[in-house]
Amino acid sequence: MKFSKKATLGLLFSLTLIVAGCGQKSASDANTSSTGAGNTLPVESEASKLNVQVSFYPMYEFTKNVAGDLVEVHTLVPAGMEPHDWEPTPQDIASIEKADVLVYNGAGMESWMDQVTGSLSNTSLIQVEASKGINLLEGGEHEHHQEDSEATEHDHDHEHANEATTEAHNHDHGGLDPHVWLSPALAVKEVRNIEAGLAQAAPEHAEQFKKNADAYVAQLESLDQDFKAAVADSKRKDFITQHAAFGYLAQEYGLQQVPIAGLSPEQEPSAAQMASVIDFAKEHQVKTIFFETLVSSKVSETIASEVGAKTAVLNPIEGLTEEEIAAGMDYISVMRQNLEALKLALNE
Repeated sequence: MKFSKKATLGLLFSLTLIVAGCGQKSASDANTSSTGAGNTLPVESEASKLNVQVSFYPMYEFTKNVAGDLVEVHTLVPAGMEPHDWEPTPQDIASIEKADVLVYNGAGMESWMDQVTGSLSNTSLIQVEASKGINLLEGGEHEHHQEDSEATEHDHDHEHANEATTEAHNHDHGGLDPHVWLSPALAVKEVRNIEAGLAQAAPEHAEQFKKNADAYVAQLESLDQDFKAAVADSKRKDFITQHAAFGYLAQEYGLQQVPIAGLSPEQEPSAAQMASVIDFAKEHQVKTIFFETLVSSKVSETIASEVGAKTAVLNPIEGLTEEEIAAGMDYISVMRQNLEALKLALNE
């Protein structure tokens, strides 16, 4: 018997009550601090700290840089897991239930969010939608000309979200493009939204949150300027990537994203889509086909082989691998790697 995602989430929420009743501890109950990738380390108990749950890695990175050591930040999606189709376990839902703040990207990235939060009994939970107020791009199955994509103002009223809205956000069928964090300029807006949410939860720390946010925003603005300088005089403006994650980056810097797959990297491109990308690569003499770290690179390698191109990583930073965590990588350093990869590809 095959269950729908909605039915599965409903069952998971019911199981949450059983798990909680059995006394099992979730990540936020335990005396731990998250690394931002589903891993935890022991820390000294500080009951006064806010318990903040975040959906996936970019939200952890932005939240931690605003919060500093003033809150405990825990990430729901584990390290190395692709977050598009991830769903919370009963333990995860229990962690959200007991949190002070929940930070998520929005724009349909967390397709489970409305159903889970709508079932919570924690009426004091502060929910921070990091993409609030940002003009969101409409995602397509296979959009070559990103500059022609239609922007729309996102409806942020989740209290009145319905099943039709949830379905419209399904990554396998178009909907809104959630990959806001890949534009450093828009990442600044997400950071400011997170700052506001944390200040609401702990007004006594609002001044420190602002100082921390200001320092991190300065890094993001420097990154933004470096991207602008790098692409200003590039030989070409188009790049082929594994899935349609770089629409906001392309829009911000006047580039053209040519995605092999749609908004979800797990979406298999059709034969017609593959042929279209191959034709584009040949016509425009593309010499680099980008792939990413959390999903198979087979399709990118197939196209690269067909057109005589090489492959390289362009990381959508939907999560870090264990190796990247061990190497001390973070959002800024990975984005700078992306910048260097793009500079090479755009000047071949």
